Amino acid sequence: MTLTPELEQLAYGAPNYAPLPVVIAEAEGAWVTDVDGRRYLDALSGYSALNFGHRHPALISAVEAQLHRVTLTSRAFTHDQFDDFCRELAELCGMEMVLPMNTGAEGVETAIKVARRWGYTVKGVPDGRARIITFAENFHGRTTTIVGFSTDQTAREGFGPFTRGFTTVPYADADALAAAIDEDTVAVLIEPVQGEAGVVVPPDGYLTRVREICDHAGVLMIADEIQSGLGRTGRTFAVDHEGVVPDMFILGKALGGGILPVSAVVSRRDILGVLTPGSHGSTFGGNPLACAVAREVIALLETGEYQRNAARMGDRLAQGLAQLPASQVAAVRVRGLWAGLDIRDRTARSVCERLLELGVLAKDTHGSTIRIGPPLTVTADEVDLLIDRLTAALATAG
Repeated sequence: MTLTPELEQLAYGAPNYAPLPVVIAEAEGAWVTDVDGRRYLDALSGYSALNFGHRHPALISAVEAQLHRVTLTSRAFTHDQFDDFCRELAELCGMEMVLPMNTGAEGVETAIKVARRWGYTVKGVPDGRARIITFAENFHGRTTTIVGFSTDQTAREGFGPFTRGFTTVPYADADALAAAIDEDTVAVLIEPVQGEAGVVVPPDGYLTRVREICDHAGVLMIADEIQSGLGRTGRTFAVDHEGVVPDMFILGKALGGGILPVSAVVSRRDILGVLTPGSHGSTFGGNPLACAVAREVIALLETGEYQRNAARMGDRLAQGLAQLPASQVAAVRVRGLWAGLDIRDRTARSVCERLLELGVLAKDTHGSTIRIGPPLTVTADEVDLLIDRLTAALATAG
């Protein structure tokens, strides 16, 4: 393969990504700068890891202060940030207990383990028979267990054999979900908005119905809010749009402030309490540096400022996207500052490449869809610029 000058430095990296041809050297707020000094509006935000923009000063200060104190103890010892982090995150979620990990995929794996153990020790499911319901077009990570219940063949191909114990049903079909639950079902694992699938927003009332089905069947509702949570949809959590409280939250991405990986499973004491010393763990999970930055993330969210701006700017984004010509855009889905655009008659990649030329970074998914999700700090002028550049890109992309 012949490398473009921009990508020559990737010659030693495994080819598991196909990045756009830009090499970023600096970033601040909603903007990044490449090695040649050209600036771009970041309309992807690290797949929601950068909800508060690049190098938010409060987050940088929290990390810098902690770097001068202690960065890692392992969970063999307790440090002075841990208990406050767990308490503050539990309170943000309206829960009682927190299990910190590092990556989103680790958070999902943790939730799966907890749900199974809960099923055996609390619900009374016979050992080895616990089942979890998942949804078509889901994205929960890249481990072998998780891709085993993915419907994305690119994610699955060549990585089997896969872990048993999962049943997949269509998304947003409450009847199919209810029919799939049996006496061995311990949990329903759901994205309140499906991000990787193209920002797929379920119909009004669907999450409420999922909650009712889980309650009736006596199974856990696990909300994967790794991408949708922490302000992205204009509420602290995407389930808040329907006033639904899951049994478990899985959080990640923005919890680390775009600085380092931080994830967590947040739940009630009767659920996370099924774990015992040695039954689960992580050397870096809940480390002092992670807790310090995550505590500052929680403090930012507690002001409500970022959720309110996401709601306001999300409305502005939705209004602008609605004006895009139907001859070029087949569908638009928006929830807060998160949008999916289905493109007609060309690849979404070609539109993203044209956007790059026009100074905006966005990303395609599944061939024909563009995901848009600028930082929650984005301004009205920046949203208008994004719409203008997207209009131009659609008009000129090949």
